[in-house]
Amino acid sequence: MIRVKDLSISFSGHEVFSEGNFIINGREKVGLIGRNGSGKSTFLKLILKKLEPDEGAVEIPRGYRIGHLEQHIHFTHETVMDEICSVLPPDREHEGWKGENILYGLGFSYDDLYKDPKKFSGGYQVKLNLAKLLLMEPQMLLLDEPTNYLDIHSIRWLKEFLQEWEGELILITHDRAFMDAVITHTLIIHRKGFRKVPGNTQGLKEKIAAEEEIYEKTRLNEEKKREKTEEWINRFKAKASMASRAQSRAKMLEKQEVKEKLETVETLEFNFTHKPYGSKENMIEAEGLAFGYNPEHRLINNLSFKVADGDKICVIGKNGKGKSTLLKLLTQDLAPLHGSIKCNPKVEIGYFGQMNIDRLNNNLTIYEELQKVDEKLPVTRVRQVCGNMMFSSDLANKKIGVLSGGEKSRVMLGKILLKGANLLLLDEPTNHLDMESCDALLEAIKTFEGAVVTVTHDEHFLNEIANKLIVFDDNKTFTFEDSYEFFLKRIGWKDQ
Repeated sequence: MIRVKDLSISFSGHEVFSEGNFIINGREKVGLIGRNGSGKSTFLKLILKKLEPDEGAVEIPRGYRIGHLEQHIHFTHETVMDEICSVLPPDREHEGWKGENILYGLGFSYDDLYKDPKKFSGGYQVKLNLAKLLLMEPQMLLLDEPTNYLDIHSIRWLKEFLQEWEGELILITHDRAFMDAVITHTLIIHRKGFRKVPGNTQGLKEKIAAEEEIYEKTRLNEEKKREKTEEWINRFKAKASMASRAQSRAKMLEKQEVKEKLETVETLEFNFTHKPYGSKENMIEAEGLAFGYNPEHRLINNLSFKVADGDKICVIGKNGKGKSTLLKLLTQDLAPLHGSIKCNPKVEIGYFGQMNIDRLNNNLTIYEELQKVDEKLPVTRVRQVCGNMMFSSDLANKKIGVLSGGEKSRVMLGKILLKGANLLLLDEPTNHLDMESCDALLEAIKTFEGAVVTVTHDEHFLNEIANKLIVFDDNKTFTFEDSYEFFLKRIGWKDQ
């Protein structure tokens, strides 16, 4: 159990949240939600004693074990099995089999257990960090975006694991469906305050919006009444017969609480600029594609597909199978070993890649990085997109080097908005975005008039947008000309 009492913290005079009061009881699984910058990760640091609050406290029972999924990767052992077993205390050394089962659930093979953990891809290294945390069997899990870089199979396994978890849990994730399937309570940080409610996130946003609408109507009505009362007082306070009544009303008015106008909450505004395609021909035609970084081990073999204007194609499959590689073939960052890719000259590509964030110039400001898209763009247009990406006013002058992963993702998406495109290539675009930003991105993709090819492990996204699939499964790569729902019914996953 954790008790939060009068918790407040600020940085450089900016209040993050204040007067937080709530309890996380035994066996409660709490989903922590709020906009980027609302203080979710700050709250986890306060629990872990990595930060000290300005006021109040997080009260944790003595001996209460808390496990935190570290984003920092640091391995010290030569095999995956030795690395995961390194977290076991002496009295649990015989429980290595539990670690094996966790690793299998996260997609490791028997052979993988005896490989060097430092030689795995970033996604598998994140999985190993997660496996070490789960094997520690803490009383409370703190999970900050645990599904980032996990594939569909691993996300499904983790969801089932957390559903059966008997301890406490605080979960931050952009994946609303994942969160709603796991949690028993929702804790929201909104307008610098905490609010904890039973149940999942469904309807909470609408409930808060309805409450704030009622608050604003009440505030306006009270303001009108106050103005009328002040007008009456000013009118009659000079009259001797009415002076005492006027004075009495004035005192009553002084005692009344004046409701403050609610500040506008910044929201992400996606509206991809569509450049008309102007051709009835396919945008891309791929024929007999083959590729592998090691010629003896091909990631893609004999893959053929077409991208037509308006298509919404999702690329799905386990990590490390070649999904991101396929997008790099489409952008011609890589050349196929065999086969061909014909791209119509009228195609204008907007590309969001996992590694593109690393290409941002850390020494430039957000505004300067966005302006690089086209030096001829008017200042007002660049500033508008800065605002759309929640970098209004002085925030646009922040250096790229000090931004979080989520903020850098928003900069990359902002560059695509400024550039304009009729074909979007998006590689796991929801990683590092908050829940509301993911909702906004989903709507923007659905309403985009051009074509979209996106790599995603988010099954909600798949169900909402895919009209075609490119599937990496069962050591094959193939197309499926229908929705994800029908793929599951007709074919289903072979990889487990």
